Amino acid sequence: MTIPPFPSRASSGMHAYRGRVLHFLGDPQFDPQAHACWDDGLLIVADGKVVNAGDATQLLRTLPPGTTVTDYRGKWIVPGFIDTHVHYPQTDIIASPSPGLLHWLDTYTFPEEQRFADGNHATGVASFFLDTLLRHGTTTAMVWSTVHKVSAEALFTEAARRDMRLITGKVLMDRNCPDALRDTAESGARDSADLIATWHGTQRLAYALTLRFAPTSSDAQLVACGELAQQHPDVFIQTHVAENHDEVRWVAELFPDARSYLDVYDRAGLLRKRAVYGHAIHLDDGDRQRLAESGAAVAHCPTSNLFLGSGLYDFHASDAHRIALTLATDVGGGNSFSMLGVMNEAHKVARLGGYHLSALRMFYLATRGAAEALGWADRIGSFAPGCEADFIVLDPHCTPLLVRRSAHCQTLEEHLFALALLGDERAVHATYLQGMRVHQA
Repeated sequence: MTIPPFPSRASSGMHAYRGRVLHFLGDPQFDPQAHACWDDGLLIVADGKVVNAGDATQLLRTLPPGTTVTDYRGKWIVPGFIDTHVHYPQTDIIASPSPGLLHWLDTYTFPEEQRFADGNHATGVASFFLDTLLRHGTTTAMVWSTVHKVSAEALFTEAARRDMRLITGKVLMDRNCPDALRDTAESGARDSADLIATWHGTQRLAYALTLRFAPTSSDAQLVACGELAQQHPDVFIQTHVAENHDEVRWVAELFPDARSYLDVYDRAGLLRKRAVYGHAIHLDDGDRQRLAESGAAVAHCPTSNLFLGSGLYDFHASDAHRIALTLATDVGGGNSFSMLGVMNEAHKVARLGGYHLSALRMFYLATRGAAEALGWADRIGSFAPGCEADFIVLDPHCTPLLVRRSAHCQTLEEHLFALALLGDERAVHATYLQGMRVHQA
């Protein structure tokens, strides 16, 4: 395959953006002061990187003569959202009716994913999918492709054209799935190795070893995936764990020697930093402790969990073990590409478990928290000098209701909570990648 040239889209020269500037220094759940916010703030960008962020009246004096200042006063300037678990091949089956996870996979997901053997189809969906992420303010994503090598190639190609930071990988499945979606331990490892060699580290792209979930991989495939993970310690790992009671029972039947569902992956060497486990609802404390020790992260997918009736994530237990937590849309089980919508549902899931999830923490989890979990806090997720200038502009006046509610907000928490609970795609006024505006409402 010939990789087309991808010219850099990072903006040249210095630019500044004035508005309410907010970013995070740490997790507000454990340090209430772990954020920086300037009501009249300035974000300074040069050559696609953050130069500085702070009080506008002070920083404006430091700008070189002739520096362009874009005025977003009255709006929020925050780091771009990071979605850590989303399936691009499920774009066209979002909001499909089903009584539960396994039925949903068999009825909608597997038939749809068979279409991605066609590279032209994969490219068309990938293009729509990435533009939709950007419209919703998501600037980085950890994405699922299908078992077809060409599906990952199509997504990588389209992400590179947009100069987007993105992680994906071909799915590994060698049993308990349709023949058209089945690889082997050998072919899956070979295709994954080829894709790593071609794409991992190209521009802002990274590869994820991608097991659908334990029931669709044999012991041989799990071992082969673990060997690849050992050979390539800088690649990512993504899979699902403990999403649904029926799924958990199935795993226990298929792997009777494993202590738990999570232990299936652990025994294969797949529990480590740069591994992101989707859902992680039905775990015990031993699993949670092992997750925390390993440095692996959890992608909490509340819209999907509610839609499929999978269960409620336990925030109390997660905090007790200090698990690296992130938020994710899980489209198409999730019914929205909006990370604001994910925050909305995450708050409600937390409340049902007797936990208060603050707006400050929700915005942290969708930005710096996700960057930390991915090992990319030095690149994205905040306005620390040197970070890539991926940011969004949120408009608290995008709907009549938000106008009225925002007029009565008195604290930072109230302003962010209103955006999270009442905001959607309309709230994303602009999206920037490396200082280049790629979406304008």
